[in-house]
Amino acid sequence: MLISSHVHSIKFSAAMPLVLLVAACASTPEPLIGPVTATANADLGQADYHSATAEAYALNAGDRLSVLVFREPDLSAEAIAIGPEGTIALPLIGNVQAASLTTDQLAQEIRGRLDSAGLRQPDVSVNVVEFASHLVTVEGGVEEPGVYQFTPGAKLSSAIALAKGPNRVAKLRDVVVFREVNEQVSIAKFDYQAVRRGTMIDPVMQPGDRVVVGISGLSQLWQDTIRALPAFGLFTQI
Repeated sequence: MLISSHVHSIKFSAAMPLVLLVAACASTPEPLIGPVTATANADLGQADYHSATAEAYALNAGDRLSVLVFREPDLSAEAIAIGPEGTIALPLIGNVQAASLTTDQLAQEIRGRLDSAGLRQPDVSVNVVEFASHLVTVEGGVEEPGVYQFTPGAKLSSAIALAKGPNRVAKLRDVVVFREVNEQVSIAKFDYQAVRRGTMIDPVMQPGDRVVVGISGLSQLWQDTIRALPAFGLFTQI
């Protein structure tokens, strides 16, 4: 009797990986074949979100730059951070506004300032060494919650991937992005299964975004606020 019970236990244990595999497959959305249209849903707070990458990157406070003035090593900087006020300090010309400019625009500004300071035909190159301003917080139903640095143009799916992906019990239909807009917190909700199928936009992340996979861990106030979104019920069916 004991032997029979032991054999049954072994068979059950051996079957468990298969059961888990089937369960995992069942939670993976079926891919759609052919062209699909990813759209933003204003009722879920997505009106100001987009999936297109900006053509040129605008520098932010915290980014680290290399400024090379050819044949003038004393006027160059290998890794200089843009300060909180949005400026960098360079030899000979002092503070230069950098935030909100592209690297080409900043190089042109530095070139003009050096020319005015008496340097003949300055040749300037500016490159981003580190996108230190681009931090996203990912928490909730992911394998490794934390704060991650990302490159400009990275999307919601990339942010979740940085946290090693959703965990086994993640509520993929309830992914919320908190974003500060004009000194106020804006909330947008995404159905990550629809994002992966291509039927909902995979939004570009912005510095300071907070991504929460599943809303059960949020305060009751935030849960009530999110559930008040007009289209919430359309994306919460199990």
